[in-house]
Amino acid sequence: MSYEARHDIFEPGDLTALVCVEQPEPQQQIIGHLTSMDYKVHTGLFLEDIALKMKSHPYDVIFIDETFGGSTLAQNPVLAESAQLPLAQRRNQFLVVIGHSVMTNDEMSSFIFSADLVFSYGDLNNLKPVLRRGVTRQREFYHQFKECLKIEGMR
Repeated sequence: MSYEARHDIFEPGDLTALVCVEQPEPQQQIIGHLTSMDYKVHTGLFLEDIALKMKSHPYDVIFIDETFGGSTLAQNPVLAESAQLPLAQRRNQFLVVIGHSVMTNDEMSSFIFSADLVFSYGDLNNLKPVLRRGVTRQREFYHQFKECLKIEGMR
C-alpha cells in the first residue's frame, strides 16, 4: 500500500475534504470514511501543494497529521498555514488534527492547536460518528454568528 495522490473533481455543493496524512494505511482509512460520508477528497502531497490547495478551495474538512513532513505538532507547517487562512474561510472549515499523541475529542488540545477536533489514530474505526458529531456541533455553534453576518451584509 502506498501514499495515494487523490484529486477528486468538485462540483458546486459537494462536500469536500483535504487529507494531509502521509502514512498509507491511515490515509486509506480516512479517505474510505470520508467517501462513505459523500465527501470528495484531495490529498496533500507536500507543504507547497497543501498551501496552494487551501488557498484555492475552501474545503469543508481538513485532516492534518500531527507529524506531517517530519514535523512536530508544535512546529507543524500545515497547521501554521491553516492559521494564515482568512477568518471568513477558516470558520467554514472543520480542521482535524490527527495523530498518535493526541486523545480523541480532547477539547483543550483542539483549542491549543486552533483545531476543531483532535483525533487519535487508535480510534480510526470510530471516525464517522465522531466527525459527523463534530461537524454538526460546529455548524450549530456558528449558525447564529453567520446569520448576523448575513443580515449585516458581511457574508
